[in-house]
Amino acid sequence: MATALQHRLLATLVFSSTLFAAGKGSVPANYNIPLWEEGKVPLATGTTPLDTPFLTVFLPPENHRNGGSVIVAPGGGNIMLMYGVEGMDIAERYNDWGVTAFVLTYRLSPRYNDNARILDGIRAVQLVRSRAAEFKLDPKRVGLIGFSAGSSLGRSVAAASGSGDPAASDPIDRQSSRPDYLGLVYGPGRGTPEESLKDFPPTFLLCAAADRGNALGSAQLFMDLTKAGAVAEIHVYQKGRHGFGSGSVSGIYSDWMPRLEHFLKQSGFIPGGKE
Repeated sequence: MATALQHRLLATLVFSSTLFAAGKGSVPANYNIPLWEEGKVPLATGTTPLDTPFLTVFLPPENHRNGGSVIVAPGGGNIMLMYGVEGMDIAERYNDWGVTAFVLTYRLSPRYNDNARILDGIRAVQLVRSRAAEFKLDPKRVGLIGFSAGSSLGRSVAAASGSGDPAASDPIDRQSSRPDYLGLVYGPGRGTPEESLKDFPPTFLLCAAADRGNALGSAQLFMDLTKAGAVAEIHVYQKGRHGFGSGSVSGIYSDWMPRLEHFLKQSGFIPGGKE
């Protein structure tokens, strides 16, 4: 029998799917793409929406697209997903920059653990790359930005990523699962022995100092990435705590997404970078 928490999560997923499908203005309506075909989801324990990870597509206006793409992984402690401030808001800002965004609905606890979530994140990167021609994307500019638990997922995906299996029967599995850049927002997660930080993609780190555990973790990761020879940039705000999302209406955080945009321009992931 489903728990009260599972009912809440199911309602959230259904509501979010309905909300995304509405679209706005002249921009095409948002729609969902399942990560796997029905009945083929690895480690699945059922067939409900809670067992079915998917991407929600956010397209910029056609005449504004620049070939960049990003997967957005909202946070929520792995028991829920913060679709608003850590999903739609972020995707729509990326659209403003001409980037096609895909909000990831990954599998949640207590039904699933990190093993399933990492598979979801890896598959999301491969799926976007496999459909690059369809969406007119550059397969070498596929980023991943995560918030809190989604940030930990992003780091795990980078650590577990690979070049793909050219002999795989599923063409999606033939694609590289390595994000071309990472955005890790208040919560990059703990390191693992499998990580090779020198091979990490360019990484943007963001947190607030009073969110002490995540701030110290982000600072440590920045140092470790830099020592390893990877590209990293960090911003630590002196005020504020956890969960500020896009920060667009906050005097404390309102400039963080422009800082991200600058990072992406300087790294060549969107047009406009200058020395």
